[in-house]
Amino acid sequence: MGRGKIEIKKIENPTNRQVTYSKRRLGIMKKAKELTVLCDAEVSLIMFSSTGKFAEYCSPSTDTKKIFDRYQHATGVDLWQAQYEKMQNTLRHLEEINGNLRREIRQRMGEDLEGLEIKELRGLEQSLDESLTVVRQRKYHVITTQTDTYKKKLKSTHEVHKTLLRELEMKEEHRDYGFVVDDPNSSYEGAFAMANGAAHMFAFRVQPSQPNLQGMGYGVHDHLSLA
Repeated sequence: MGRGKIEIKKIENPTNRQVTYSKRRLGIMKKAKELTVLCDAEVSLIMFSSTGKFAEYCSPSTDTKKIFDRYQHATGVDLWQAQYEKMQNTLRHLEEINGNLRREIRQRMGEDLEGLEIKELRGLEQSLDESLTVVRQRKYHVITTQTDTYKKKLKSTHEVHKTLLRELEMKEEHRDYGFVVDDPNSSYEGAFAMANGAAHMFAFRVQPSQPNLQGMGYGVHDHLSLA
């Protein structure tokens, strides 16, 4: 039984249409490769499915652009004219936007004002006032932030200065005090008197900050010489 002849018309079912395209796409690409090998032909094949999927084949050592140029020369059809015109329109539009922006910058600098009407000048003035307000707000914010930072640094410096003054005053008040290790076999009064040549001396026992050292005989004694 031979193959049935398929009527050449659009397949309405999308699934069947996609399946048929996939099968025939592989077939036509196979034929293009065979034609390239058998006949040493330059083949360039481009296909797009109904879903926009792209497929292409170009024979080895073939420049697709050269093929298109040869096609234009043979048929007299300019394939790039439409694209070229589109790019030119885009370029002109961008140049117009660039020119408007440059003119606006010059006007904001007080230049190129000769052709402006009173309404345009008022709009420019309002725009400059709004910009100036934003700049001033930012300036005040920066000044406030920097001032707060300087105040914090100054406060910290004053606290350090006061701490150093207190330490200096304590050293001046207790410059005749000395510290010795708490040794029950040693004479605090005799050792301190011999070291300072003092005739009279008072000893003060200072308990250690570590409770576990109290029972081990460690302590600090402060002696004041009155000589």
